[in-house]
Amino acid sequence: MNVRAVGTWAVPVIDLRATGQNIKNLRAAAGISVRDLQTVLGFTNPQAIYKWQNGECMPSIDNLVILAAVLGVTVDEILVIEDGCPDPKDMTFNYSVVTGISVQW
Repeated sequence: MNVRAVGTWAVPVIDLRATGQNIKNLRAAAGISVRDLQTVLGFTNPQAIYKWQNGECMPSIDNLVILAAVLGVTVDEILVIEDGCPDPKDMTFNYSVVTGISVQW
């Protein structure tokens, strides 16, 4: 389990490898080649897409939105949260403001 504590918050963590595998599976299921994605995204080479699929890095937010649209899924359906991480919908946040510009976490 890989939950990061930020102050008193336990935040979800994206599983890069599982997300990459998910991108690969969704792409294949949609019948879209890496070359097709490269063209749609306007990349000069496919290296970034292979890095996403291998879990080496994540698409930028704008590329993630385009990827979701091309694959016919939502961004949430692309991302895989590590096992044991809290579901963001179930999270409660505890914080307190100390002074006008200071925040204590």
